[in-house]
Amino acid sequence: MEYVTIYLLSINILGFVMMFMDKRFSIKKHSRISENALFTTALIGGSIGVYTGMFVFRHKTKHLTFLIFIPVLMLLDALVLYYLFYK
Repeated sequence: MEYVTIYLLSINILGFVMMFMDKRFSIKKHSRISENALFTTALIGGSIGVYTGMFVFRHKTKHLTFLIFIPVLMLLDALVLYYLFYK
């Protein structure tokens, strides 16, 4: 349980930082973090960090794919955790 908590904290912090970095890169016209990388981070447990970063940094909030699929991935992450710990 301890390792899972550390993993989830780490991957969500990573997702949050990735949204921050992508926002900064977009402002400065640098090379961007791919949407695929952001979705993958959300899929492997970082959905809360990515979703929080979306609204804190006001980044990708007009993209329908992010507004729909990140909450879906949050639900999927919750279901996987439920299955791991209660089944």
